[in-house]
Amino acid sequence: MGRANPTVLFGFFVAVIVAICGAALLKGGFYLGKHEGDTLHMMQIVLRMAEGQLPHRDFMTPIGYMAFAPIALFVRLGYGIGHSILMAQALVAVAFLPAVWWVAFSRMRGILPYMFGLFVFVLIGALVHGEAQRSVSISMNYNRWAWAASFVAIAAAVLVPLHRPRHLIDGVIIGLALALVLLTKVTYFTAFAPALAIALLLRGALPGLLHALWSGAAALGLFTLLVGADYWPAYVQDLLAVARSDIRPNPGEPFGAVVGAPAYLGASLTLFAGVIFLRQSNARAGGLSLLLLAPGFFYVTYQNYGNDPQWLLILAVVLLAFAPRRELRNALGWDMRAAVRITAAVALALAAPSFFNLAYSPFRHLRLETADYTPLLPRAQRHGDIYGTRVRVARTDARVPLPAAGTPLEAAAELAERDPPAVFGGETLPECELEIGLPAWFDAIAADLEQAGLAGGRRLFAADLFSSHWLFGDLRPLIGGAPWYYGGLPGIESADYLLVPLCPVIPELRRRILEQIEERGLAFREIRRTPLYILYAPL
Repeated sequence: MGRANPTVLFGFFVAVIVAICGAALLKGGFYLGKHEGDTLHMMQIVLRMAEGQLPHRDFMTPIGYMAFAPIALFVRLGYGIGHSILMAQALVAVAFLPAVWWVAFSRMRGILPYMFGLFVFVLIGALVHGEAQRSVSISMNYNRWAWAASFVAIAAAVLVPLHRPRHLIDGVIIGLALALVLLTKVTYFTAFAPALAIALLLRGALPGLLHALWSGAAALGLFTLLVGADYWPAYVQDLLAVARSDIRPNPGEPFGAVVGAPAYLGASLTLFAGVIFLRQSNARAGGLSLLLLAPGFFYVTYQNYGNDPQWLLILAVVLLAFAPRRELRNALGWDMRAAVRITAAVALALAAPSFFNLAYSPFRHLRLETADYTPLLPRAQRHGDIYGTRVRVARTDARVPLPAAGTPLEAAAELAERDPPAVFGGETLPECELEIGLPAWFDAIAADLEQAGLAGGRRLFAADLFSSHWLFGDLRPLIGGAPWYYGGLPGIESADYLLVPLCPVIPELRRRILEQIEERGLAFREIRRTPLYILYAPL
């Protein structure tokens, strides 16, 4: 197989970007099928950044600046947030284009460079986080973007150039890709950066490593000049706060299950088979590099919601790039070229459900019927271009325990050891868990506060997972608050009110928050009570 035609390859990548991102934009808005809470979390961050606020310094989040900056840019330019999300994905894809083209052209033959670029641009432009569930969602866009940047860095560091190495270009690409990862989601940086540094040394690319170090440092230095040096201590503080919190230590399966559970064992065995076959194919540096990357693959998958092993795609690329070009047999007489290619095919087969879901999502979004959708922000004007299904936006369903006292369920209830109910101010709060209908719930509370004359730009601290009420009415976000609750009482000092929901998203969090408030000796008085919430003002 020969080297790809550079012009045709570039044109193919442009066509992929136009098809994926264009299909998303042609709908005329953004229509969600799930993850409304995650979307409201993103909207809080994006709107605050569009006003000039900085993550970590002005509000708490473990997610980095670049996860939301492209979206905030378009909001600042005057676009609605629905269009801003879709245009940001196109902007990121275009920004990646030169690096993806160079890495693919300089290191891959035949159809492989086209596959590699397709994988990267699908990850960037998809309208779902992965897995095989088809509903459209922008949730965890930063995971997809970080995987895309990691794929570029891994391919540039691990794969051998087809002709004379260009250490400066390769190093700058690797350095900028890793800087982007660090500013998007630090998990990926800590998982992959050490292994990639060793991979460069294993193939004798010390100049490339040095160029990666200075270019990455220069990019981070420029960023620091723009936002201020206080960004980094605040970033570290947020990361440590989340790491120490037991609210959500991992968003899915435990680490051992991500490696060895039935759903993941096939992928793990495929990875280790690839390592062995590369070593037996005399691609020892490639095999060792994959082995060094394996813990990072598993750790990132463990940290990501859905535990989707997207690394199977780059595993297949690396295996096919290193597959022997002539017949080569190991000690058992196996044809190593066939063995490596079969292992790559297995990796692609395992990745296929998630990849095709990602690839098809913009076209599925384009074709969906909009009659069953309604604006996510019912009273919004400029940001009325983002929608959710009527069922998930407007229907408020809750889960409540069956009354067991005096019934045959009493003994079973004692055996179940249910979490104790929340008690605040000597009052036991009802046990209830809101399952869907977050937008309607937030809107109803915001409207009620406005009608009662209690809004007017005031700030409230909600004893729950989300504090998105200010998106729906005449309220303001907390200073130093957390769009997604990870622990502590962030921003409560700036709160004009404490809002205690009678049916929270996570009852256990409500109980913990209220316990911390009482432990800190913060005093409040009740000023309003409705069927949805109790509102307190500080004494």
